[in-house]
Amino acid sequence: MHERLKEIVERYEQLTRELSRPEVASDPSRLRDLGKQHAELHEIVTTYRAYQEAARQAEEARVMAKQERDPEMAAFLRGEQEAALQKADALERELVTLLLPRDPNDDKSVVLEIRGGTGGQEAALFAADLYEMYQRYAERNRWKTEVLSSSPSDLGGFKEIVLEVHGKGAYSRLKGESGVHRVQRIPVTESGGRIHTSTATVAVMPEADDVEVTIDPDDLQIDVFRSSGPGGQSVNTTDSAVRVTHKPTGIVISVQEERSQRQNREKALRYLRARLLKLAQDEKQREEAAARRAQVGTGERSEKIRTYNFPQNRVTDHRVELSLHNLPEVMAGDLDKFVEALLEQERREQLAAG
Repeated sequence: MHERLKEIVERYEQLTRELSRPEVASDPSRLRDLGKQHAELHEIVTTYRAYQEAARQAEEARVMAKQERDPEMAAFLRGEQEAALQKADALERELVTLLLPRDPNDDKSVVLEIRGGTGGQEAALFAADLYEMYQRYAERNRWKTEVLSSSPSDLGGFKEIVLEVHGKGAYSRLKGESGVHRVQRIPVTESGGRIHTSTATVAVMPEADDVEVTIDPDDLQIDVFRSSGPGGQSVNTTDSAVRVTHKPTGIVISVQEERSQRQNREKALRYLRARLLKLAQDEKQREEAAARRAQVGTGERSEKIRTYNFPQNRVTDHRVELSLHNLPEVMAGDLDKFVEALLEQERREQLAAG
């Protein structure tokens, strides 16, 4: 590990020198690329230097304690040595974690699919609640959101809603949201006051750019049709809605959020790229069907990653066995405790596998 850390420090110092050169400063593309590499190594290098300093202090205290003739001062120095060793051990454990391979998608923006599962209108209302929850979580992180596609239900929920979440690190913090979310509460449609169980499914996909996913125009069938969604007279009387069919895979994307056919087409193609990138990643792992089922599930009540129990004011994530009794705050976007627990579990699994 220490040989690898020395190489990282050498690369970091080389990047620091290159970034200070005038010819780099005048080349925005190169400056951006080198700056990104420098930033990725910064935390590892500063942690390693702190570790080296703690180890140096521990050795210095050990030598001084050995030479010290005053018993009280020798005991004090041994205490200093022990404190420095503990700090060095903690920093070494942190370095092990920092050197774990990162998911190459972690820094990306995401496309988030939310669909009502089991439970009819109540499931669609819960899908809308999850949409609001993720919007508020994005606001807390200063990420931007944009709806790509939606299919409203009669009572104000969503049969399906797809949104983009734009922001550095969005995928790393949202990828753990993929799966079946279960709600237990009295639906607005329930006249007898009985608690019902419904579900919604969430799928999180890294956003793909043109370089990662190239779409052959000949592979697309693009149809336009009249929007049936909300938006005003001009939306409903012009063929502004767009349906894109990717013929090789059979993926169909329909978008009618905007009044402009061009804007709807652009949104549909962004959504399609994310779907195709996810498809390619699944195929690479030879788990396409299994991975998709594992992420989205069937929406049945028995499959769940998290339960939102309104009568008991409790939210439970079943993967990390974490329950919080602050449901209103969670629905208002306070997801960090769940996110951190899931990231910590991911790190533990990586360490165990390594």
